[in-house]
Amino acid sequence: MRERWIRILAPLLLLCVLLSLWEVLVRAFHVQFFILPSPSQIVVAFIDNFALLSWHGAITFCEILLGLLLGAFGGFLLAIAVFYSPLLDKALYPLIIGSQMIPVFAIAPILIVWMGYGLWPKVTVAALISFFPLVVNVSDGLRQPTEQAVDLFRSLGASRSQIFWKLRLPASLPTVFSGLKVSGTLAVVGATIGEWVGSHQGLGYLMLQSNARLRMSLVFAAILMLAILGLLLFGALRIIERRVVHWRSTNADAREV
Repeated sequence: MRERWIRILAPLLLLCVLLSLWEVLVRAFHVQFFILPSPSQIVVAFIDNFALLSWHGAITFCEILLGLLLGAFGGFLLAIAVFYSPLLDKALYPLIIGSQMIPVFAIAPILIVWMGYGLWPKVTVAALISFFPLVVNVSDGLRQPTEQAVDLFRSLGASRSQIFWKLRLPASLPTVFSGLKVSGTLAVVGATIGEWVGSHQGLGYLMLQSNARLRMSLVFAAILMLAILGLLLFGALRIIERRVVHWRSTNADAREV
């Protein structure tokens, strides 16, 4: 219990120290609010514009969720195909890795031209940037069972599909959720980039418009809302992971005791 409280309080204490230092330095050096607002000014802007931030945040959150779902689904299927097909593994896997060398900013304008300024370009960018961790983690997770375990299932008459559903998939779940948590944070980045390139709504659009008007406190308030959405998504994935991969959390609790 003591270690749990330390894990909770230590980052909060460090955050309070950093924010206090930020506040003191801004006030001490008389930094103009349109260059770098203080944390107190950001909090005031967040509260005063909460309705506006919530409306744009809801749009961005929908883009993040849809992008994550699409990227996770595509990455999961692609990882299974690569795992079970040596030909695809040799031919496709290097291309998948090479595709990650292309900057997202180079792809987003093309998607805007193809799909317009609606929802789907941002969802596609979020999906493209989030699917790669799933491909890597799922393909690695499917290799977790040892050959002895696979041979044991085969000796009991298990089919290929039964080995997948009852052995390989459960064994891969910890790495799958690790990939999902990484993909969730990347989906936040992808949706924001899509809104920067071309959008009429969303937190990325609000940040650009506020920056053009030198409303830096609102820019930081939008960043704060984006961080809150990312933390909520990460926390939801952690809760689902604890429910699904319950044996992992049980073992962790046993080690702490």
